[in-house]
Amino acid sequence: MGRRRGQREDPGPIGFLVVDKPSGVTSHDMVDAARRWLGTRAVGHLGTLDPLATGVLPLAVRRATKLASFVDGSKTYWSRIRLGVETDTLDADGEEVSRYEGALPDETAVAEALSSFEGDIEQVPPMYSAVKQGGVPLYKLARRGEEVEREPRTIHIESIRLIRYAAPDLEVEVQCSPGTYVRVLAQDLGRALGCGGHLADLRRTQNGPFTIEMAATPEVLQEAAENGKIEERLVAPAEGVGLPQLPLDTEQLRRVIHGGEIRSGALVRDPVGGRYAAVDRAGDLIAILELGPAGMLHPLRVLRGAG
Repeated sequence: MGRRRGQREDPGPIGFLVVDKPSGVTSHDMVDAARRWLGTRAVGHLGTLDPLATGVLPLAVRRATKLASFVDGSKTYWSRIRLGVETDTLDADGEEVSRYEGALPDETAVAEALSSFEGDIEQVPPMYSAVKQGGVPLYKLARRGEEVEREPRTIHIESIRLIRYAAPDLEVEVQCSPGTYVRVLAQDLGRALGCGGHLADLRRTQNGPFTIEMAATPEVLQEAAENGKIEERLVAPAEGVGLPQLPLDTEQLRRVIHGGEIRSGALVRDPVGGRYAAVDRAGDLIAILELGPAGMLHPLRVLRGAG
């Protein structure tokens, strides 16, 4: 999120606000609400949730927007998949496009099919998504009745676990890489079972270091804003990036703030490419550092004026 030339950076508190997004609103609706609650335009979300979905939606506030690319993007979802019916949007918000009239598979077949999705797999982005083709979001093409070829993408499913099966619905927990569409998993699972399927319900329970226990509903956050306590809800940047923390002394901080490298010495033992959160004596995040050749730590991102 950039600033216009000459525009001063918002000097207010920075961090991450973790929203428990309700169903029926967009991720951008939550960004707009947070801008009102916090009195700043500098708010952005870390990973879109579909309007149907609920759960963890981390929002980066003020200078924390500079840290979005350094936050772990792995995610955990609870999902309810309905077998036997496919929809045009692959979820319960869409129109039915096919219905299976035969007997649905048993639990053993469902569990075996689920296990085949673990690891690295290819996934084709759905038409109803924000992925762009020729500069145009796919969902805009879909709303015009158009369908285009999409290139498959490699995603990683760390685990996919059957929680409960009561045909036609199954509850599944998915731990996955960023860029995973659980809607597509639901469709692909249904087709693997020969009966079709769609995503009936979805709740994100974890996004990188942010968990559902850290999240608050819009009603709670609105009340906090009205009582002048909304900024108490911010997760500190050093905690939000989820990286190992390196306390730096005054001279090291001075060098890092001005873009200079520092020697790792005995501070780190990871291989080249390891990343760290450089903090001052108060524990405030100053910069993201990466270990380069010859044991030198160089700044990838500096939060000027922090600490």
